[in-house]
Amino acid sequence: MKNCIGILVSYLYIALVIIGAKAFEKKGKESSRKFIHIMLGNWWFIAMYYFTNVWFAAFVPATFVIINYLSYKKDIIKVMEREKQDGLGTVYYAISLFILVIVSFGIYEVPSLGLIPNLIMAYGDGLAGLLGRMIKSKKYKLSDTKKSVAGSVTMFAISTILIGGYLAFWHTGEFWATPHWPLVSVLMGFVITAIEAISAKGTDNITVPLGTLCMLLLIG
Repeated sequence: MKNCIGILVSYLYIALVIIGAKAFEKKGKESSRKFIHIMLGNWWFIAMYYFTNVWFAAFVPATFVIINYLSYKKDIIKVMEREKQDGLGTVYYAISLFILVIVSFGIYEVPSLGLIPNLIMAYGDGLAGLLGRMIKSKKYKLSDTKKSVAGSVTMFAISTILIGGYLAFWHTGEFWATPHWPLVSVLMGFVITAIEAISAKGTDNITVPLGTLCMLLLIG
């Protein structure tokens, strides 16, 4: 029963986020898109609270793989789409959530495992895009999209803080409970920022969270 309630609460939350994004349309399409991008990251807290079955948890992002693709093609959810089609970023977002759920809730049976990769994708990448536009800084190009120094610094800072919090408070390994964890956090933050910088348009919604997940699994 709790899993079914979780699906209903998930859809309600997502609907409220989309409705709330309309308030940001006055500031431009990109503002409403980033609002959705960031706020949907909080869905993982709902998932951890309600879902005890991996398939119920995976059902939500799985349906949005389809919904987001249809919206991309038909411009159904207008506050979520750019005026010009320039990538399947919203679809990749849902795909990465689906994979994180399968790995965290299913394979490892540790729902919190996917939280940090998800939050880095949502808050790190989302705020990097916003602040990168708000703050004037140098641009650089390592893939098919231009990045800003301000955006990359934001990505690095948020990634490092989130990883540091995970290692300091949640990770139970003896090594990571020692003073080594700040250095590891900085190194991982740098790698995540580099992954985001070299990713092709929209694909950072997959490469960033899954790259983060792989690193967390490697450190045990």
